[in-house]
Amino acid sequence: MVFKIVKLETVTKGLVIMASEEINEDYPVEIHEYLSTFENSIGAVDEMLKTMMSVSRNELLQKLDPLEQAKVDLVSAYTLNSMFWVYLATQGVNPKEHPVKQELERIRVYMNRVKEITDKKKAGKLDRGAASRFVKNALWEPKPKNASKVANKGKSKN
Repeated sequence: MVFKIVKLETVTKGLVIMASEEINEDYPVEIHEYLSTFENSIGAVDEMLKTMMSVSRNELLQKLDPLEQAKVDLVSAYTLNSMFWVYLATQGVNPKEHPVKQELERIRVYMNRVKEITDKKKAGKLDRGAASRFVKNALWEPKPKNASKVANKGKSKN
């Protein structure tokens, strides 16, 4: 079976996927399914990156509001750092001891902030006047004692 080894190279604005090399190598049969799944996943990531790179960043961001722009930037940064994490793992470097771990955590904090802002926007606004009227009309009010006597007198005459 032929597998593609993808070389990742860091550049100032992210990761670039370089040309792939084909390697024929014997490997244990038990991991065949895992390798096939991994190869398919790499292909899917490659397609997504091609799609994302086909549109200029300025074009993309012009169509979005500031909150959506922040989401795109955060997802892009998180994706690139995650790919670098995987690259480090494939090179035998423990990514948990690498500064990329702190960078991923920093991005997660910002993603949570954006999520909080989004949730606040989705939350309904309280109309105090309407809420007050609703509660006032929904509460049970006992009838005055005089009103029940007057009502009973009117019923007994008929």
